Amino acid sequence: MLQSCFLLCGALGVLSVPCAAQQGSQSHLGQAITPHEKTIHPFNGTDLNGFTKWLEETGSEDPQQEYQVTDGMVHIGGRGMGCLATVDAYKDYHLSLEYKWGKRTDGSKYVRNSGILLHANGPPGNAGGKWMASVECQLAQGCEGDVICIQGQDKTGQKYPVTLMSETRMASDGRTRWQPGGTQVQYSGKQFWWSKHQVDFQELLDTRGSEDVASPLGEWTKVECICDGDRVTIRINGTVVNECFNVSPSVGKILLENEKNEIYFRNIEIQPLKKTALQKETP
Repeated sequence: MLQSCFLLCGALGVLSVPCAAQQGSQSHLGQAITPHEKTIHPFNGTDLNGFTKWLEETGSEDPQQEYQVTDGMVHIGGRGMGCLATVDAYKDYHLSLEYKWGKRTDGSKYVRNSGILLHANGPPGNAGGKWMASVECQLAQGCEGDVICIQGQDKTGQKYPVTLMSETRMASDGRTRWQPGGTQVQYSGKQFWWSKHQVDFQELLDTRGSEDVASPLGEWTKVECICDGDRVTIRINGTVVNECFNVSPSVGKILLENEKNEIYFRNIEIQPLKKTALQKETP
């Protein structure tokens, strides 16, 4: 989910996380799975039995077959807003997948847009009728690896809070970027940028940031989200571009976002965490 970079990036004050709300949101999850020895493949390459479907306008029904399997790939057609959600919830894992843009866009002049939503909690559609309360790894062009806290709420207005912290630096545009060893900032509902998010990037269709590590349009980009306890590390094409800690919630479903842009996913793997320390590339 891409939010206006000029309005939604920056630090927020500390927000406490009510235990009751946290427990209530996780009651929808069942027992979370942690891969210990074997890699889990939620997508079998043939059908979408490992996922549940959601669309803002039709709920769990998919009358236009927005979500399909095409040539062994997950295919999101780019109509409407919603997501595919893993049937199971996960904790302490290494998510690896590849994505490639299709032809369809939302018809605007702005960048193609999708995301991977981690630690998703609560019932379907609790975040704006489209998604679930979660931590998003942004896939929008030029913004790959940005992180967003997506807040949700139930029908009574009870919030499903999402918060995290990161080490940051302030760039020349007055907005934060991830910087190991930098100033610790807490976020709750806002977006913070990957380490080399271009200053004054215009977010126009099929443009790239000057230091983007995502693949060019038409090619596959590999994304890894390493979820180790309450820490999330994001790699794009092998480069560590963002990291956060004190992430809450730190367990939940994994969502592939539908945001009016056609996209394909393949090689979706939920791997055991490696015992060796991450080799980080300092931005």
